[in-house]
Amino acid sequence: VLVTTLLLPTAAVAYETDQYTDRLEQLEDSTEILDRKVNQAIEAIAADWSRGDKPARFATAVYKRLGGRHWVDKLERFAIKSSDIERIEQDKQDSIYGRLPFWSTPVVFFVGVGKTIKVNDTLVGTDKLGHFLSQGWKYHKRYLRGKPEERVVQLGVRNERGIFGAATTRVFSNADLVANYEGYLFYRSLFEDDIIPGKKAILAWQESHWVVQRPFTWADHVNEYWDEALNVNHFDALLYPHMKTRLEQFCPDFHAAPDRWDIDDEEALKARYAHIQLRETSELRLSHLCLNGESTAQGAGVTGSSAQ
Repeated sequence: VLVTTLLLPTAAVAYETDQYTDRLEQLEDSTEILDRKVNQAIEAIAADWSRGDKPARFATAVYKRLGGRHWVDKLERFAIKSSDIERIEQDKQDSIYGRLPFWSTPVVFFVGVGKTIKVNDTLVGTDKLGHFLSQGWKYHKRYLRGKPEERVVQLGVRNERGIFGAATTRVFSNADLVANYEGYLFYRSLFEDDIIPGKKAILAWQESHWVVQRPFTWADHVNEYWDEALNVNHFDALLYPHMKTRLEQFCPDFHAAPDRWDIDDEEALKARYAHIQLRETSELRLSHLCLNGESTAQGAGVTGSSAQ
């Protein structure tokens, strides 16, 4: 893993995020700002469109306007840098990965930890915006080639097993797969009715041009399964015991505000994502770790907000 990490360019390595540290701090929701950025892009592309009734080309134009071929997508970079977006800024040493042995998290050592924002009242890593736009677009391309959905989602699973996931970080991110899939649904919802239940397509082809029928909103896609403190990562056998011990140190934060660690309607989310091959990790949720009578005493020294 270390050799692979050193040889790969930074742009080819996924970074990790942390929705545990400082979870109890108040954070301004950025849904409206990010909605506006996406809607402005869709409207601008539609206004200048001259390529005919070609959904695949339009989807690619959206991807190029908001995503991109670089490590950090354009909208993701905006969320990282804009003064309009409130973020949880984390140093890698203070994150959930910062106190672990170097050999267990070499990518974090070299790349650091991504930022966390709030979207649709959910804490999400800024990397999820990139997954939504770029990986979702790749899923959509496979769909347009006639691949069945079970084959479409295999792309993300392979990435999470490979250099964009477990092969370099020892982490298989369930939340990444959810963001990928929701991005795929977004690109379909540009042109298809009821991809978002009860809503017509965002666009309609009328009289030789695209018409925007309704606005996009992140609230149609972001839910608690984007939050890695709720939809917990799967860690490999070497990293698992270190992460379990590290997560138990957040039990004081859990006991201070247990509602911050709840999923409102998990059965609906399980049904929605039953086919995208999420890994079972509920044993690492704080609701399990911190209520089993074993971990409360291990919370001393946590860097989360309740200790500040």
